[in-house]
Amino acid sequence: MTGTRGYECSPWQLLWRGLDLSGLTQTESTFALSNGHIGLRGTFEEAEPRGLPGTYLNGFYEEHPLPYAEAGYGYPEAGQTVVNVTDGKIIRLLVEDEPLDLRYGHTTAHHRVLDFRSGTLRRETNWTSPTGRRVRVRSERLVSFTQRAVVAIRYEVEPLDGGLQLVAQSDLLANDPIEAETGDPRVAAALEAPLHGEYLTATDHRAVLVHRTSRSGLRMAAAMDHEIEAPGGSDLRTDITVEDDLARLTVAVDVAEGGSLRLTKYLGYGWSAQRSIPALRSQVDAALAGARQTGWEGLLAEQRRFLDDFWASADVEIEGDPELQQALRFSLFHVLQAGARGESRAIPGKGLTGPGYDGHAFWDSETFVAQALTYTLPGAAGDALRWRHSTIDKARNRARQLGLRGAAFPWRSINGDECSAYWPAGTAAFHVNADIADAVARYLAATGDAEFERAHGTELFVETARLWMSLGHHDPHGGFRIDGVTGPDEYSAIVDNNVYTNLMAQRNLLEAAASCTRQPDVAARLSVGRHETAAWLAAADAMLVPYDELLEVHPQAERFTEHARWNFRATPASAYPLLLHFPYFDLYRKQVVKQSDLVLAMHLRGDAFTDEEKRRNFAYYEALTVRDSSLSAATQAVLAAECGHLELAYDYFAEAALVDLRDVHGNVRNGLHIASLAGAWIALVAGFGGMRDHDGNLSFRPQLPPDLERITFHVCFRHARFRVDVRRGEATYTPTDGESVSFLHHGETVTLTGEAVTLPLPEPADPPRPAQPEGRGPARRRPLPAADAGASPGTATDAAQGDATGAAHRTADDP
Repeated sequence: MTGTRGYECSPWQLLWRGLDLSGLTQTESTFALSNGHIGLRGTFEEAEPRGLPGTYLNGFYEEHPLPYAEAGYGYPEAGQTVVNVTDGKIIRLLVEDEPLDLRYGHTTAHHRVLDFRSGTLRRETNWTSPTGRRVRVRSERLVSFTQRAVVAIRYEVEPLDGGLQLVAQSDLLANDPIEAETGDPRVAAALEAPLHGEYLTATDHRAVLVHRTSRSGLRMAAAMDHEIEAPGGSDLRTDITVEDDLARLTVAVDVAEGGSLRLTKYLGYGWSAQRSIPALRSQVDAALAGARQTGWEGLLAEQRRFLDDFWASADVEIEGDPELQQALRFSLFHVLQAGARGESRAIPGKGLTGPGYDGHAFWDSETFVAQALTYTLPGAAGDALRWRHSTIDKARNRARQLGLRGAAFPWRSINGDECSAYWPAGTAAFHVNADIADAVARYLAATGDAEFERAHGTELFVETARLWMSLGHHDPHGGFRIDGVTGPDEYSAIVDNNVYTNLMAQRNLLEAAASCTRQPDVAARLSVGRHETAAWLAAADAMLVPYDELLEVHPQAERFTEHARWNFRATPASAYPLLLHFPYFDLYRKQVVKQSDLVLAMHLRGDAFTDEEKRRNFAYYEALTVRDSSLSAATQAVLAAECGHLELAYDYFAEAALVDLRDVHGNVRNGLHIASLAGAWIALVAGFGGMRDHDGNLSFRPQLPPDLERITFHVCFRHARFRVDVRRGEATYTPTDGESVSFLHHGETVTLTGEAVTLPLPEPADPPRPAQPEGRGPARRRPLPAADAGASPGTATDAAQGDATGAAHRTADDP
């Protein structure tokens, strides 16, 4: 194979030129397509060669027993694992009896393009068979943003030297055996042929398969239909067959030189825990009818219009770093794919790009992904929060099981039941409840969606506030304590008065009281009286926030700064992530931080800290944070920028944005890190844009890192869309759509009506760069020179990888 290998740098697409079969699992993740309901990994249409094939339906899972060496009260009993459902991407090709398989013959040209504006994955391959027959294969596929249940593929084959007989086999394939990505035999058994056939039919060019899982009892249907064209072809024949786990349309044709075989394949998917076989079949039949009526060109046009509108309200531009420009749009595109049409379902930690974390959703869906969506595609953020509300009865049951009031939402889950077998990180990580309330408050402040508040928001506030009142207590000194919890940093577990948890709970209590005041009839329906709201306000006012007077910093949790420091100097790079090489009891009793915890509190509750406290805290925790989690870099970027460390912020920003394109954590084969990709947007907008939304008041403190000439981003807020353009020495705010909007610029009130407003920027501070643990600092960012922007960033520089990014795996409880 000749040509440049790796991802080529392009502002609006991800292009891989050349054939690297050893990297298939990584590119299958980065080239994945989804709309939040259906997800397709980027496997070749011919099905082989392949790395880790996968087709997923959001919320469709199988159960399995959770393993315990010793049982305990309150331990979850069943785990949930996303199922690789019926694969409709497969279109096998035989050229004069020889199957097109890129491991054989000779591939003279090959490239794949994920296009962020068209929302499609395109591929072109020139292949010579072992006996010398040459063909060109072009394909394009989409998962529709506008027709939620629809996938479409255009597959075209062209002989390159003389006529050929071509045979295409278009499949629906269920229970495709794949290597289990787990060491737990219970999970492997649950995923071995998890789908049991219930119905099949095939006629003309159409087929339907309906399957059901054994333990979870979920039913899904997949259907396919085709349009066939063969200009320059003769003797076209088709045949369709069907069995329990396979439906196949076979197309055979003789194609003359200059002719081609073109197959347009439409797929419909649906699933339900309740609907009957006839109902699901009707659903996918209707999806196919709608797709056929729209047609291939119509689906492409709908997809483009949807994305044009999204980019108008979400696009980001940076000048001075073409590689990061590409990475930012890649990040936003995959965040969109994870949440656009999830609607009544969660946003999993991997989106629908792979089976990592068993397909579970975590707290980072609200804290990172919903935060980015709130200001770019607010309807999707609202849908994600509606899913949380749909599981509130399960959360109430979990709270009762734990002897608590209110609702205890799960640490990790697909359907709303707790699935974490590791209780210190699962059951004790109660901050997830305040994270949900924080996302609700942010969404309401940004949208003013009173209907959402009445139907969902107030109840979420109330039940989470009740949890904190039963979990915490007033101590003899008058403070409100929350003891025995695990904060975001999982290297400290079962601690008292974790600052992040307490401050987020404080905001939760205040928001609950305010929402009940705004919605008194809803509060009455939930039996909230004035005595209860007064108790919430008293607890919030007395919330204990530890502070170390000697060191003049906030301990991450009570007495944290009294622990012995971890010996970073004696810890080799091969010993990271620490949780795989040291016992938890040792991590728990030392000052070492897996991921930003107190630093995240200074972002989300920055109103609770002074500027000087932020600077001292940031420097202190930089020296302790090892970033064994992909969630950390983005938050460290935000606070580094706020504290004036612009070059350091730039380094962390690059790490968050390139986490998957560079496979920084060595596990992209299992899917993308959607929260880190959302975090890249947050690092730009909240870091260099300085955007904050405390108490529903929007503010900006923009500044540029030395290596960038300009950043531009868009914001949706209160029925307004506007653009923020930051250049050296000034920032311009331009309304693009909707109503007028007011905010602060470096403390000065700005009201945008119909005209752009340009304001000066203060001179940036230049404090000394804080130190990180030995060997754990981010690599200095070295932007690709503009002249090299067309080169392959995947091989040109390792600047985005830190000193300890070779870790291949982390625990399943670590998103």
